[in-house]
Amino acid sequence: MDDIDRANDQAQYLLDVSIHLNRRIPTTRVSAQFCEDCDEPIPLLRQQTIEGCETCVSCQGLRERRR
Repeated sequence: MDDIDRANDQAQYLLDVSIHLNRRIPTTRVSAQFCEDCDEPIPLLRQQTIEGCETCVSCQGLRERRR
């Protein structure tokens, strides 16, 4: 077994572990009650509509403009 075979085996192992861990993560994420950027309350309708939201509308707009 040479170095390339060992590297391929390790890469495959890491891929298998990553896939296994991702399957265990629940698909639903809880939305934050307060914005991570400004600490203002996130409206309940936004929390319910956008699964896993972390920011208020204003801060999300700022994040998207920065990208």
